[in-house]
Amino acid sequence: MRNPRAFLRPLAVGAPKPSSDVPFRPSRMIHFFDPSNEKMAAKVPDIAMKVDIILGNLEDAVKTEKKEAARQGLVDIAKATDFGDTQLWTRVNSLDSPWVLDDIVTLVTEIGDKLDVIMVPKVEGPQDIHYVDRLLAQLEARAGLDRQILVHAILETAEGVANVEEIAAASPRMQGISLGPADLAASRRMKTTRVGGGHPGYLVRQDPTGEDLTAGRATYQQDLWHYTISRMVDACAMNDILPFYGPFGDIKDVVACEDQFRNAFLLGCVGAWSLHPVQIDIAKKVFSPSPEDVAHAKRVVEAMGDGSGAVMIDGKMEDDASCKQCLVMLDLAKSLAERDPELAAAYDL
Repeated sequence: MRNPRAFLRPLAVGAPKPSSDVPFRPSRMIHFFDPSNEKMAAKVPDIAMKVDIILGNLEDAVKTEKKEAARQGLVDIAKATDFGDTQLWTRVNSLDSPWVLDDIVTLVTEIGDKLDVIMVPKVEGPQDIHYVDRLLAQLEARAGLDRQILVHAILETAEGVANVEEIAAASPRMQGISLGPADLAASRRMKTTRVGGGHPGYLVRQDPTGEDLTAGRATYQQDLWHYTISRMVDACAMNDILPFYGPFGDIKDVVACEDQFRNAFLLGCVGAWSLHPVQIDIAKKVFSPSPEDVAHAKRVVEAMGDGSGAVMIDGKMEDDASCKQCLVMLDLAKSLAERDPELAAAYDL
């Protein structure tokens, strides 16, 4: 067990001092692109201005023979692009792959001053974070960086879910955790081939009203990921890091994508992955509180004064607990309004 006072000391001589807080910046969508795809890479400067986070993907979706090209492509793009207020992330290859060491060494050495977060796939326990933590500290010291690069874990194995609380608490470098539903489904031996979203076979049915067991019994599709997202959100909240929903693979079904994103938002996630430009606006819409919700939150907070006691607003009781909920909504709205002029006008903050 580490001395708690040592938790915020650098893990390498000359490395930046770890931060005690995760800086919250708008993070409604993590937009993925393949740096080895020249057509996709050419669009990065324009797309970066439309998203909160842009991520150069080096892992899944990049063919084996293009791994090195993707790595060098991300270096070239980062050096040539002014990302403004948009965060630059990368997803490196898994820790058991032959590419991950070169991924981390190259990116920290070449573009560490521009890189905000490294996403680590298939994290199974705190030992994976400890390895990356120490390696990053050594490389940051060698590169002369003056700030830490943060780490984001993907929850995509049964072992990772079982250890999610320990993963979330593994390092002050932890920025957050994303759900990886496809790999997690395979790890659990779930009988679905979908990348996120629901399944028509996962349902509940109304009780029968007579002897006919088939007549008039409505069915309701359930959320395959409710338990896992809730547990991930709790692990993140208790450690002051940020939870994200991951990918929704059916690009054409924008309605179901919006539903899945909204479920995650209501449960406490701050954002989701966008795999295609069409999902950017969906994430922006879903993970931004509605002007109506913001207006209601303002009314409650103003009526509650110092936050104690209880008041009646539109026939509903509001007390200290609901005031805290409203403050969460207003804090998010204020941070988004600082980045988005349209939201600033709509929220009237």
